[in-house]
Amino acid sequence: MSNPQLGAPPPAREAGPIPEDNVPGHHPEVESDKPTRPPRLPQVDHRFPFRFDSPLSAIARRFGLDERSAYVHVLGETLSIRFGPWTMQTMTSNVESATVTGPYRWWKVAGPPRLSLVDRGITFATTTAQGVCIKFRDSVVGGLPVPWLRHPAATVTVEEAEDLVTLLNR
Repeated sequence: MSNPQLGAPPPAREAGPIPEDNVPGHHPEVESDKPTRPPRLPQVDHRFPFRFDSPLSAIARRFGLDERSAYVHVLGETLSIRFGPWTMQTMTSNVESATVTGPYRWWKVAGPPRLSLVDRGITFATTTAQGVCIKFRDSVVGGLPVPWLRHPAATVTVEEAEDLVTLLNR
């Protein structure tokens, strides 16, 4: 059995005037389906403790370093590095890149922060296994008690190196 109306256009209805809100090109004051601000990302609050391996941990403790005083903290848009009495802070937007690096020679990482004479980068290390090299867009003051010395990069030897890299490169 065939239906004669199948495929036929519906019968025309009487169209009234177009409401002013539906005129082409009209935009209401508030578009209900559009967000009024960028979406809020969840507040980041992650603390990455330094990895302490023997025999470097014994040397580190002589400089006031332990699990409570050596960490990298990402809170919101702030990146803070604490390494015993030494600190460094910048915005996460200042991070150009972060990469896992290592292993290191023990004499290049043992003890207090180390300054690279090649590029003025600073190393905060408690292990020879691996770390994270954090490169900055704008050099950062901190680490050493010399306010005019700015560091283009910092290396940190945290326990969750891959997680820190993922967080900083997002």
